[in-house]
Amino acid sequence: MKKNLGVKPYLFPMPTYMIGTYNEDGSTDEMMMAWGGICDENMVALNLSADHKTVANLRARKAFTLAVPGYDTVKESDYLGIISGNDDKDKFKKTGLHSVKSKIVDAPVIEEYPLTLECTVVEFQQQPYGLRILGRIENVLADEKVLDAKGAVDAEKLNAFVFDQIKYGYYAIGKKVGTAWNSGKEFIKK
Repeated sequence: MKKNLGVKPYLFPMPTYMIGTYNEDGSTDEMMMAWGGICDENMVALNLSADHKTVANLRARKAFTLAVPGYDTVKESDYLGIISGNDDKDKFKKTGLHSVKSKIVDAPVIEEYPLTLECTVVEFQQQPYGLRILGRIENVLADEKVLDAKGAVDAEKLNAFVFDQIKYGYYAIGKKVGTAWNSGKEFIKK
């Protein structure tokens, strides 16, 4: 029997992404987010509160990186989601993570994150539910340790984790359980 839980944001899993921007003084700002993702072949959508320091940086620089953190950085990544850049401009330094300037966009690349999308801001959309920022993917960087023999990203090697909005947990992902556009083909014959 199913129980009615009302209106809740209980979709599982939710992604964990790290948005990288530069502050006005050129220091690195990094923020964890879960409300967004791919919205077209070369586009991402970020749903953020307008008062985030990251949003001010996005408005000023019109560029960002969007990285997938590995679970070896769950503590640092969580901290970057807990503390606002409005309250602590040096929060990134405290994590011990390392950043380098992107060669493609005006934003930092975090060396410890295995997969990074380098993006430019296309549009800020004020929606009834909040701010949506659309970004165009200009390039993708992947650490060689997460690539397969053909040079493609191997999801099992990413050691990515997802967010559970229900109990506020992080969960490791990576075990392949099927193949898209193939696992369900047996039903085509019926």
